[in-house]
Amino acid sequence: MVSGPAPDGVLRIVTDPAHGGRWTSLSAHGREWLWRRPEPRRARVAPGDAFADAGGLEECLPTVRGTPDHGDAWSRPWTREGDAETVSWPGFRLTRLIRTEGDTAVVDYRLRARPGRRFLWAAHALLGLSQEARLVAPAGVRVRLHPEAAPLLAAPWPAGAPWVTGDWPAPCGLRLDRFGPDDGTAVGAVLDTAAAEVHDGPDVLRMTVSAPGQPIGIALWRNLGGFPAVAPYRSCGVEPMLGRCFALGDAAEGDAAVVPPGGEARWRLTLTALRRTAAPPLTGTGRNPPP
Repeated sequence: MVSGPAPDGVLRIVTDPAHGGRWTSLSAHGREWLWRRPEPRRARVAPGDAFADAGGLEECLPTVRGTPDHGDAWSRPWTREGDAETVSWPGFRLTRLIRTEGDTAVVDYRLRARPGRRFLWAAHALLGLSQEARLVAPAGVRVRLHPEAAPLLAAPWPAGAPWVTGDWPAPCGLRLDRFGPDDGTAVGAVLDTAAAEVHDGPDVLRMTVSAPGQPIGIALWRNLGGFPAVAPYRSCGVEPMLGRCFALGDAAEGDAAVVPPGGEARWRLTLTALRRTAAPPLTGTGRNPPP
């Protein structure tokens, strides 16, 4: 989907339904926000393949990590009818509708599945950011750090724990709000908040996810040349999500979204791209209510 022409101040989104519904462009004010890399496997992936990281924004459902790798939606062709794009596989049917107005995009999602089915979803957005970029979220928001952070922490990692918990912006003493130069590290975390902003020079990208009655969060993937083990590269993801962890298999009660009794889950992603010299801080705790 191309969301119309992109004069200055207008947010433009381009998607590729034939290749997993991947977002290939998110641009405004002359800036392209999505990072991309050459990945020849991406054009020929099939369901069940290992994730082929070409950058952009991938729709991850019903899990992010785990099996299948990055979920099912990213590796399947989508269909387009009017402004709606849809992907289906046994047990799931996901439809999204992207609308833009000025510097804001609203993406409405509708998932049809068996009532009671648990799932995770993430808008797996890999962003092209400078070393000065920072992630802004309400101070004190709870953060789940995942095990790749273990070597960077002063305390030993608890045996068998899928995550440890601390407060933003430095959970367990690890400062996460700055992207910074490549240092050979890679860290994944999930912030218990509905909204966050990326500030990079004069540009601001604001992300908000809304899903009444469901657990929501903002995932962070800060890979500063620490992943993969062979031929590592820099990739930085800020990922609005339903759920509070990366792998559906790790989700305890209240950590995953659940399809309501009617068999349809709905949620909304809102993106706003601004250009300014200063942006007001996010206010409030931003925390989710208890499930």
